[in-house]
Amino acid sequence: MAVTPAIICLSAAALPLADRIATALGGVVHCPAGTDVGTLSVARFDGATAHIRDLFAAQTPIIGLCASGILIRAVAPLLAAKRDEPPVLAVAANGAAVVPLLGGHNGANNLATQIADLLAVPAAVTTAGEAHFGVALDEPPAGWRLENPQDAKAATAALLAGAGVRFSGDMSAPWLQGLPQGDGPAVHICLSADPAPQGALIFRPLRAVLGVGCARNCPPQELIELVEAQLKAANIAPGALRAITSLDLKADEAAIHALAAHLDVPFRLFDAAALEAETTQTPNPSEVVFAEVGTHGVAENAALAGAGPKATLIAPKRKTAMATAAIALAPEPLTALPGVARGQLSIVGIGPGQAAWRTPEASQLIAQAEELVGYGLYIDLLGPLAHGKERADFPLGGEEDRCRHALEQAGKGRNVALICSGDAGIYAMGALVWELIGRGDGPGGVSGAARRAHVTSAPGITAMQAASARAGALLGHDFCAISLSDLLTPRADILRRITAAAEGDFVIGFYNPVSRSRRTLLAQARDILLEHRPGDTPVLLASSLGRPEELLRHRHLADLEVDEVDMLTIVLIGSSNSKLVETGEGPRIFTPRGYAKKLKERLA
Repeated sequence: MAVTPAIICLSAAALPLADRIATALGGVVHCPAGTDVGTLSVARFDGATAHIRDLFAAQTPIIGLCASGILIRAVAPLLAAKRDEPPVLAVAANGAAVVPLLGGHNGANNLATQIADLLAVPAAVTTAGEAHFGVALDEPPAGWRLENPQDAKAATAALLAGAGVRFSGDMSAPWLQGLPQGDGPAVHICLSADPAPQGALIFRPLRAVLGVGCARNCPPQELIELVEAQLKAANIAPGALRAITSLDLKADEAAIHALAAHLDVPFRLFDAAALEAETTQTPNPSEVVFAEVGTHGVAENAALAGAGPKATLIAPKRKTAMATAAIALAPEPLTALPGVARGQLSIVGIGPGQAAWRTPEASQLIAQAEELVGYGLYIDLLGPLAHGKERADFPLGGEEDRCRHALEQAGKGRNVALICSGDAGIYAMGALVWELIGRGDGPGGVSGAARRAHVTSAPGITAMQAASARAGALLGHDFCAISLSDLLTPRADILRRITAAAEGDFVIGFYNPVSRSRRTLLAQARDILLEHRPGDTPVLLASSLGRPEELLRHRHLADLEVDEVDMLTIVLIGSSNSKLVETGEGPRIFTPRGYAKKLKERLA
């Protein structure tokens, strides 16, 4: 599993069992806030339902030491395609029962078996094939791939109806030997890396490794066609490939990523020293390649390095104008992926801080990350999602250092999440990450390995959005955002933008309105705006949005006082058309788009 399992323990009495399961599985115990856990290290949460739902959305395996109904009701609103569900298991608080509820196609049954063996009780596996035969046809063990999972259900039904199994191919699979065999109707199971016949359930032993190399900006189709020809000549089905491998300098080569997506095979990397160690076994070493990248070969060497010390090079290097490919075969299925993955940096916007406002994509990227990087307060706001993870905390003002650290860690092949409040691309770290990458090898840049990492961004709810929603719909018409921090932007530029926004009658969100040493710009902004809109223009001061200490204050523009604002406050200024209405729940502010004018025209 790529994500650490969460063991949900709702009572102190079940903590010893929870800790035992967590230790066995490498998981983390999650407990309600206030639970006496003694010296145990646990993740804390406030509301069980919301927390379980958040974990499920993040694709985290969930093992609940609680009633099944608690788990079912928590995740019910998120249920969709069964193949996309993470494992969800219920374990009796006294350890007497283990029931996989969801995610049987994603490891739940295997988890249940592991826990049941630990507790010396039966696993209540209800999947038809596994319950009857002890094996799930659509969940082969590591080192094998079912090429046509859509046919597993029909094959299982046939076996349950009395059919036997007929095996073909050049491999044996001990894990399938318990299936019934007979003289009547048969389910054909093929165990081979060769192209297989129609009408069979095809299990591929993952013995083959494809090594590739290519020139920078190689056309993807050129590499794909080369590889398909190489596979056909070697009589290897694409589904039998354990990995595509290459030199780490090719981590960001678009053609290889296109190939990996085309074949649906993982892409893994080796450094030059690891590839050079294979040169004694390769038939086509090149001094030219060695002079350029530090190894006498890429494709052949990468194939052999990936397939292991007992591998055979069954398809030596073929090449085109810009690409090379070779195939090595291991004697047995490869249970583990070779080499290292391309590093990933996820720039994650977590919103203002409330877990319910964090997107499922953001939660999933955080759950998958090996290391969390960011301002310490923002990482703390993740609560249980951050528990047990390696973290690198940086102070305010350390923005460039934290972005550089995150990139360099990703450059080492790690999965890193850079945690930002609000939206990471709005007054946050997203732009700075790309700026560091854009500096290249120049002053203030990052290493080549860091620049080759995969960078992705997950959007978050901004403070402007959250404040507007809490207060009504202040952003209902044209609006803009202006930061009043003059640390990086000249004060004259800030004042010019405020004047332009005032003249344009925009709703304005002021970010970073004050600091300990900067108290005058907000007052200047207020005075500029008063030259262009009425003194009773509604103003919203919103602090600590989404957190228990959240505070919303309504003011008029003429009455805005700088001393009411701190660094955790966003200031929203209405346009000349923004209006305030009183409701039973208090005042609400909105900015109309002009529907009243259209209504007036219709009634005229």
